[in-house]
Amino acid sequence: MSFTGEFHNTIDAKGRVSIPAKFREVLRQFGDEGLKLTKNMDGGLSAYPLERWQAIEKDIAAVAPGPRRTALNRLILNPAESCAFDKQGRIQLPQALRAYAGLEQDVVVVGGIEKIDIFSQARYAEVNRESQDLLRADPQFVADLGL
Repeated sequence: MSFTGEFHNTIDAKGRVSIPAKFREVLRQFGDEGLKLTKNMDGGLSAYPLERWQAIEKDIAAVAPGPRRTALNRLILNPAESCAFDKQGRIQLPQALRAYAGLEQDVVVVGGIEKIDIFSQARYAEVNRESQDLLRADPQFVADLGL
């Protein structure tokens, strides 16, 4: 399963966003008809196929009880919402998650290999700048990958 690509979309008046057909096709190949949507650590949202989400829940449950597990529960598991597709390939973005990510109208829907990320256009530009700075700080790392 692999989600790749970058798509610029808009949120409609009812808080729905279209998930690209390319991503929906990947989900269909694995029998998933919905996504689990939650906050991500980059100030956006991440949508996971249900099979991948179940593995995440299991991994978090395996973390020893303590502050890190509590933080993962608060930030990742607790705000998660199940999202089904409507006939036009859209999912409803819950208001609380939209507010967290600053999603008002123009968004970027990005493939993240095993997940789909959704950012405001402004936040996505910031995340890209941060990623470029990180990789420019270690050019040997990039060269070793052959990039």
